[in-house]
Amino acid sequence: VQLVESGGGLVQPGGSLRLSCAASGFTFSRYVMNWYRQAPGKERELVAGITTDGGSTNYADSVKGRFTIFRDNIKNTVYLQMNQLKPEDTAVYYCNALRKVLGIEYWGQGTQVTVSS
Repeated sequence: VQLVESGGGLVQPGGSLRLSCAASGFTFSRYVMNWYRQAPGKERELVAGITTDGGSTNYADSVKGRFTIFRDNIKNTVYLQMNQLKPEDTAVYYCNALRKVLGIEYWGQGTQVTVSS
């Protein structure tokens, strides 16, 4: 099983980034997919989630209207489009796959996002 994040980097305030998470080794379309983040000295927090068919999404209040999560069940990839980035969005972003009914959960290794001028 692998979840491989990419797309992180350094961006100026107000800028945009798109994170990708490529999944392999499990039936991607059966898993709810989430993006979490963890800033230095803070707990990991849920940023966004999307249902198996992509029909429903949820967001942390702090990113609503700025971030969009979407998935491609053919490419086995989930994305996080991040617009209007703020310095407080700086964190390591983690991809998470969850199949709650079976109690199975997978994590990626994380990708660093730094928002700074």
